[in-house]
Amino acid sequence: MAELIVLNTNGPAEAGTPAPERLIAGEYNTRTFNQYEGENGRLFCGIWESTPGKVTLNYDEWEFCHFIQGVAVLTNEAGQSWRLKAGDAFIIPPGFKGTWETIEPVRKHYVILGKA
Repeated sequence: MAELIVLNTNGPAEAGTPAPERLIAGEYNTRTFNQYEGENGRLFCGIWESTPGKVTLNYDEWEFCHFIQGVAVLTNEAGQSWRLKAGDAFIIPPGFKGTWETIEPVRKHYVILGKA
């Protein structure tokens, strides 16, 4: 029988900033509380935070997100935008290209599944 995996944010955070060529505006500092890794290093989940700023995106994995707080705007390369806020949940599929702009500091749950 499989056991329940309980996640919390008591672990250490990994701070980050985007590569300079990805940064469009703002400082965009991030913190990641990775709570679980599995499936031979393909599956990750936890809490992610960012300060305001704008970066380019080029996804090669699946990511499920659920906003706990904040506001961000995701825009695909065709120019379609989604304004996301606390309570919203969404999936970013592999192949998504565009921008992520954090308007108000974001805190989100994430589950990422990378390539097999």
